[in-house]
Amino acid sequence: MLSRVAHLESAFTDTPTAVLVTEYRGREHHLRLKYESFNPSGSIKDRTAAGLLMVMDRQVPLTPGTVVVESTSGNLGLAMARQLAEIDCRLIAVIDPKTPPATRDSLAAAGVEVCHVDTPDGFGGYQLTRLERVRALCAGNPGYRWPNQYASFANPWIHQLTTGPEIVAQGGPDLDAVYVAVSTGGTLAGISAHLRSVDQQIRVVAVDAEGSMVTGTAPGRRHLAGIGASRPSAFLTPYAYDGAVRVGDAESIAVCRILRDDTGVALGGSSGCVLRACLTELAGDQPPRSPLCLCPDGGDRYQATVYDDAWLTTVGIADEVRLAETRLRNDGLRFQNG
Repeated sequence: MLSRVAHLESAFTDTPTAVLVTEYRGREHHLRLKYESFNPSGSIKDRTAAGLLMVMDRQVPLTPGTVVVESTSGNLGLAMARQLAEIDCRLIAVIDPKTPPATRDSLAAAGVEVCHVDTPDGFGGYQLTRLERVRALCAGNPGYRWPNQYASFANPWIHQLTTGPEIVAQGGPDLDAVYVAVSTGGTLAGISAHLRSVDQQIRVVAVDAEGSMVTGTAPGRRHLAGIGASRPSAFLTPYAYDGAVRVGDAESIAVCRILRDDTGVALGGSSGCVLRACLTELAGDQPPRSPLCLCPDGGDRYQATVYDDAWLTTVGIADEVRLAETRLRNDGLRFQNG
């Protein structure tokens, strides 16, 4: 029988990259997409969940029956649910209205107790409201355990240990820029720590949502799950990244849709943000020669949001997305698999 740690370590599998050929504003570029959708539960959060639970287990063993409570936009909850089930523990996931319907259904199917909050936090999202509920649940149930992805050193540590080295190996000697979506900031902080230790010349770019407080100062309403946050990151310092690109929801969704139309590849919304940020810099005066975009998840869980015209109308951005698609196409945007 596998030990608890061995079960958690089984979440670590190298995820593939693929070359994407891009035409944009009269230039052709080759970039790499790193598909974290190939992780066991379909997102980069498999790594984060395993790191958080491994550190929790080292502090106090996760014995059968342990109840873990975490705030999540969805993917971390799915990853934790899978890993906790393997060691006979269970999860209470605190989610909000931005969690995609497919993700909510998957959480319920996995036997997760879902706690839904719907009060905006006043900073463009629901994160602070989710955290209040987590604290209340733990205060009322002293046996519950909270990994706290927003503050645990395990979050960046696991990406420094696994994701960073993979990026260096797969990007090759010409790798000169890496684009990473930020929310807690743990993924970027861990990747950056590894990159800084091996090559100071690789540019690290934080990709954030417009209206997010991770790299910005003016909160605003955000529709996409899994990117941006209602407060600054506990992990990111000015040294952790060389630049930040903030991307609006409509631009991110437009890029997702264009990529699917051109190549058949469907990305999640935060992955669309990453690719749009890379395009912004590819169109600049000093474009990267060999960039890599870390794509947190695929598009299968976003068919009822990112790829659904009715949802775009409901949240009031359908016209913006159409205009963004038209503008990008007029700028010559085309994708093809390399």
